[in-house]
Amino acid sequence: MTDKNKDRIDQKLQDLNNDGVDRRGFLKCMAWAGTGLVWTMSGGIPSSRAFAKGHGKDAGKGGDFSFVQISDSHIGFNKPANPDVTATLQTAINKINSMPHKPDFIIHTGDLSQLSKPSEFDTLDQVLKGASAKQVYYVPGEHDMLSDNGEQFLQRYGKGTKGSGWYSFDQKGVHFVGLVNVANLKAGGMGSLGHEQLEWLEDDLKGRSASTPIVLFAHIPLWTIYPDWGWGTDDSEQALSYVKRFGSVTVLNGHIHQIMQKVEGKVSFHTAMSTAFPQPAPGTAPSAGPMKVPADQLQKVLGITDVNYLVSGRSLAIVDSQLGESDASSAGSGGGAGGL
Repeated sequence: MTDKNKDRIDQKLQDLNNDGVDRRGFLKCMAWAGTGLVWTMSGGIPSSRAFAKGHGKDAGKGGDFSFVQISDSHIGFNKPANPDVTATLQTAINKINSMPHKPDFIIHTGDLSQLSKPSEFDTLDQVLKGASAKQVYYVPGEHDMLSDNGEQFLQRYGKGTKGSGWYSFDQKGVHFVGLVNVANLKAGGMGSLGHEQLEWLEDDLKGRSASTPIVLFAHIPLWTIYPDWGWGTDDSEQALSYVKRFGSVTVLNGHIHQIMQKVEGKVSFHTAMSTAFPQPAPGTAPSAGPMKVPADQLQKVLGITDVNYLVSGRSLAIVDSQLGESDASSAGSGGGAGGL
């Protein structure tokens, strides 16, 4: 990163720190080309700093475990916005494999396929077989439920899950919950979790210590970004009421194909870039949908999310990387103090 870019980002961060906005209502879209931010969770309150491009030899050191989020692969899509989505997914996997620390697992936050065809899932499976992290956790996107209401998805990726594919698991003291908010989704409509899943979620979280770090992940954002485009979940408020007592909650989503973050109290929301194609920023186009950019710019608007969790420091750091970034420089890692 050039000194000029770094100075600009540092000034942006300083401006944000001095903007007088209550952090509970803070919403920021990271739109600085070729840059990213490291988010460190401390007591549920994130802090951030700019990091240089790529992943250096010290990236991820000190973390008790790490995982990578990928999203919106849309295998089978072949329109001008990206005529070869398999190649860009492969680029994402190559980037993951080049990390100096091997992630413990991958989370895919939905829209694996474009039309939920068996051949599309086959292609995705073939690409992911080459990932250094062999454990992959999935939740469906609406495109994975188009032709058969999600039956093909559940047969392949939903064994042992509940309902339309929700489930939870634990990793070194962190409780992860995969939610489904795309079942029976109407075109342009908001996501929905539904009564049965909400009851299950409430029960799943009961009895867990308030100091347990919680990570929720689902396809459509669990916070309202732009309702005119269906970018939100109707009943997310009820779901989030179940996690209010926890000291640290991280929510990971996809669907909108761009990075946005929001902090409300002890809950940090994060949406990921797609590995397939970008979408316009909210309200900047007549509707949501694939956005064509010059071919040499495409990988700058696609990416992955690398998350490190440090138990001893009670911190969680989130780093977004563009597919087009080099691997020469060092990245940041979390180091917060205080209880999650």
